[in-house]
Amino acid sequence: MNKLIIIRFGYRLERDFRITTHLALVSRALGADGMIITDINDKKIKNSIEKINSQWGGNFFINMGVKWRTIIRQIKKNGDLLVHLTMYGKKLEDSIINEIQNFQKDVYIFVGAKKVPPEIYKEANYNIAISHQPQSEVGALAIFLDRFFKGQNLYREFEDAKLQIIPSKAGKKVKKLG
Repeated sequence: MNKLIIIRFGYRLERDFRITTHLALVSRALGADGMIITDINDKKIKNSIEKINSQWGGNFFINMGVKWRTIIRQIKKNGDLLVHLTMYGKKLEDSIINEIQNFQKDVYIFVGAKKVPPEIYKEANYNIAISHQPQSEVGALAIFLDRFFKGQNLYREFEDAKLQIIPSKAGKKVKKLG
């Protein structure tokens, strides 16, 4: 695998800012390289994540405004892998995770906000369910990324960080770096 990129589909400006920001934060913290938010441009999300990168390190990217069909066509044309997280998919099993981990090109994780078009179910290489119950896309993505990276990213340190948390039993301790 070269890169792991999250695709956020169906962002609704009036109601999804917080959830989409949390998807980006979880993606960044747990090892994804970046996120594409389809069909819209919301500079507040991009600015928020860029501020996190500048303080806490890393180079997680946010791209916006690309039509979702264009992205799917590009993924297919490049021979990249498309994984759709949906409660209607197959169970997340180690064998599926191993296949995805061993893929030699980019891996895209498709996460919906509104009703996902049938095309996505057909075009996805994998339709994966974290459970077969209604749930949060943030929770589903966090579980997928943790399994994918085998828990290795839970406490990773980021390059160019200006701030670092010092674990403590009580209280909050943040160390300024550099």
